[in-house]
Amino acid sequence: MEDINRLKLVLVEKKKTGKWLAEQLGKNPSTISKWCSNVSQPDLATLVKVANLLEVDVQELINKTTMCHV
Repeated sequence: MEDINRLKLVLVEKKKTGKWLAEQLGKNPSTISKWCSNVSQPDLATLVKVANLLEVDVQELINKTTMCHV
């Protein structure tokens, strides 16, 4: 699967851990791990929450090279 999100990189840039994010969102750390490894993806509402927690624009969490150009 292609890397759809940049969550792992943004967490490193912000010096935060997946465990921290899991606690903030009330999610299982294994869920965050799956998002970071692009095994699965958060829904849009959750992605917005993640962006707010990390103080970044939602677009910074999306790998633009995988987006479709219409």
